[in-house]
Amino acid sequence: MTITQPSSTAPAEPDALPAARAVGLTKVYGREDAAVRAVDGIDLELPRGEFTAVMGPSGSGKSTLMHCMAGLDRPTSGQAFIGELEIGTLDDSALTEMRRDRIGFVFQSFNLVPTLTAEENITLPANLAGRPVDRAWFDYLVDQLGIGDRLTHRPTELSGGQQQRVACARALISRPDLVFADEPTGNLDSNASAEMLGFLRKSVDESGQSVVMVTHDPRGAAYADRAIFLADGTIVGELRSPTADSILERMKQLGS
Repeated sequence: MTITQPSSTAPAEPDALPAARAVGLTKVYGREDAAVRAVDGIDLELPRGEFTAVMGPSGSGKSTLMHCMAGLDRPTSGQAFIGELEIGTLDDSALTEMRRDRIGFVFQSFNLVPTLTAEENITLPANLAGRPVDRAWFDYLVDQLGIGDRLTHRPTELSGGQQQRVACARALISRPDLVFADEPTGNLDSNASAEMLGFLRKSVDESGQSVVMVTHDPRGAAYADRAIFLADGTIVGELRSPTADSILERMKQLGS
């Protein structure tokens, strides 16, 4: 299963475009003296088929950047694109459709529907879109995540790790352009965290998925191809092929 910038003289093929990009992206909360620039003019490309970790101190703008790029929050100025599609041009209905069809989400709090079984939670995006579920892909995800024996269980009958695996399968069931993961291991123990991160890594390597993960954990970010560092709403550095040690060193520099 095999899951750069457009030319100025000819339209780029869809596969040649980044999975997502931000151009001058800015998000300001409050007004005048109370204004806070949570994201301050960020330019960023998220290539297809790569795993990107976004890191930085608390309040650096990590989650705000992700929410603006994923269409969960509207920026104050600048542009955000998913592939060729500029999010800012969409009305609420089109924005909902774009998030449902082209983006997968994995959150720290799982965000499963408590009245649905694990299987029903996984297939929810396809059901909401009125599309048939790709059963071969469903079976692959369930097998890779090791939740085949939990499909009839509701979230309250699952461990935290199992709930997050269900959430991950739900994020991937529609084969989205990009998966955004916001602190996906924050509520998991070390073993469950390693399993989740290993699966995200495998989805990039074997299925060509594009993943961007906000995290504070250097060990988690070491699963990524690239780590981007934010401070005060701006990008202040990046590491290719990061290790936990190299990330820790960069975070220490930011802290000082």
